[in-house]
Amino acid sequence: MKILNKNIFNLTLGGRLVKQVVCGLVILNLFLCNSAGAKEKCQPLNKKRIKIEGYISKKFRKKRKEIIKEFTELGNSKAALRVYPMGETSKVIAIGKCVPVHVAQHVIKKALEYSTGVESLVQQQFVHGHWIGVGVTIFDEPSQQLVSRDQVKLMLNPDLSNEAFHQLYRKLSVPNQLTPFFGLQVPNVKTAQPE
Repeated sequence: MKILNKNIFNLTLGGRLVKQVVCGLVILNLFLCNSAGAKEKCQPLNKKRIKIEGYISKKFRKKRKEIIKEFTELGNSKAALRVYPMGETSKVIAIGKCVPVHVAQHVIKKALEYSTGVESLVQQQFVHGHWIGVGVTIFDEPSQQLVSRDQVKLMLNPDLSNEAFHQLYRKLSVPNQLTPFFGLQVPNVKTAQPE
């Protein structure tokens, strides 16, 4: 009788353990599936300010504090701009998807004025939503796309809404399908289609 009760207890304990493991795996799967498909929600600017980081040209070294004020004069933003230590700054700009169009256009204009220019855009998928990079060097070439002056002028159109600006930015920033690698053209692994 004791052996029978012990076996029944072990079976029910084993059944409970299996149920707990299965439930745990189901819950873990739900979390993993939801986090992969979840999109970053844009918080209002009064809760999460726009951060502007990057470099300005060396010739503006003495005016750095004034230039930082110019970059942030629209409010709801903070800047950490440094003087590029040598030569020309990188001609790259990166704009997160939560940056309002008026702030993005203002920063692009200031980047054209105080850095070497804007000739390359970084894909938004690699950039935090509330972040702008000016003359940044942290992104490799496969995650960028060259843009012309006319394309930059398109982004500066004052009639663009937030949605239209970011749609245009995502379209212009999709990198080429092939990228140079030791003299060869290989598939670019950092290519994502615009949302």
